[in-house]
Amino acid sequence: MNLVIAKISWSTIGSRGILFTIIWWILADGATTSWWIGVPAIVLALITSTALIPPTPFIWHEFLRFVPFFLLHSLLGGADVAWRAFHYRMPIAPSLIAYPLRLPPGMPQVFMANTLNLLPGTLSATLDQTVLTVHALDGRKDLLSELETLEQRIAALFGVTLSTSRGNE
Repeated sequence: MNLVIAKISWSTIGSRGILFTIIWWILADGATTSWWIGVPAIVLALITSTALIPPTPFIWHEFLRFVPFFLLHSLLGGADVAWRAFHYRMPIAPSLIAYPLRLPPGMPQVFMANTLNLLPGTLSATLDQTVLTVHALDGRKDLLSELETLEQRIAALFGVTLSTSRGNE
């Protein structure tokens, strides 16, 4: 295992340190007496994260634009799932859809797969190097355009420019 710690910038360490500090503060419910164990835990989290997770650009103002997008789609998807569950015919048509990814491997692809799991009616089944297999409650819906929109939003989050062609087309 080759650790690349030399390429970690101070801004990466600072942003991760702030993130881990906020997480600890929330977990400790703001108790100042917990910092005697919190500081070593934060330092250990910083060392571990820099060794295991390579620095990935993350554009915070895009994240602020992503949150309302995610909440709206989650709400609409939840309403759709509830409608299907209470409908007397239960109109579902489960299917697996292979979606060729244009996001680079690593955090952007993992973020997409995990975000997709949180949107009702979809579930990431497998994530290969270039293909995300998605389980959908209704394969008759235009899921490909929804996946493409989500991929574009996540590309903006990570500062990635998507190619116009797909890997498996």
